[in-house]
Amino acid sequence: MKIVALGDSLTVGETGFSTLDESVSYPKYLEALAKQHLASLQSDLEVNVLNRGINGDLTSGMLERFSRDVVDEKADYVVILGGANDIGWGFDPSMIAHNLTAMYDAALNEGIGPVACSVPSILGSDALIPPRLQLNRIIRTEAEKRSIRFVDFFTTTADPQTNRLSEDYSSDGLHLNTMGYQQMGKYMFDEWLRALLDQHTK
Repeated sequence: MKIVALGDSLTVGETGFSTLDESVSYPKYLEALAKQHLASLQSDLEVNVLNRGINGDLTSGMLERFSRDVVDEKADYVVILGGANDIGWGFDPSMIAHNLTAMYDAALNEGIGPVACSVPSILGSDALIPPRLQLNRIIRTEAEKRSIRFVDFFTTTADPQTNRLSEDYSSDGLHLNTMGYQQMGKYMFDEWLRALLDQHTK
């Protein structure tokens, strides 16, 4: 089973520090959890999670490289996490969602299972939280329309009292730290991949 994680620095595993260690990325944690689970089931199914995140990428850039990074890779599933940079540049959430839904539809047309992800919150820029919430509502609605999986990275990494990115998970206010990416990987495994693997190993 091949899963492509498509996104920006939040997929790369950027922590905002000078040294970049992609081993902290959520796709790495997701793959490790999948392999552990399959080993516990004594299954010979193989799972590979390809990290196709690019620092600073916009959803328009993700859409532009979708064929190369997802379709040409013959992915079985694609995890789509994008929009944080678009919001930072002031783009309207409805326009951002248009790019994301174009990717959902492109995946479905190719027989690839798309997973729609909400954008995590931010710490230190409260004005950028409402557009995230607006975008995430649209993402959830569009996922439900298409009957595709929605994974809520915002809720699982935010402080429920403030809607800000939890200090426990933040490295620089925008990017997550190792614990934050680990939480993302674990949440995605628990919410989506575990059940999928169980279906494939029955």
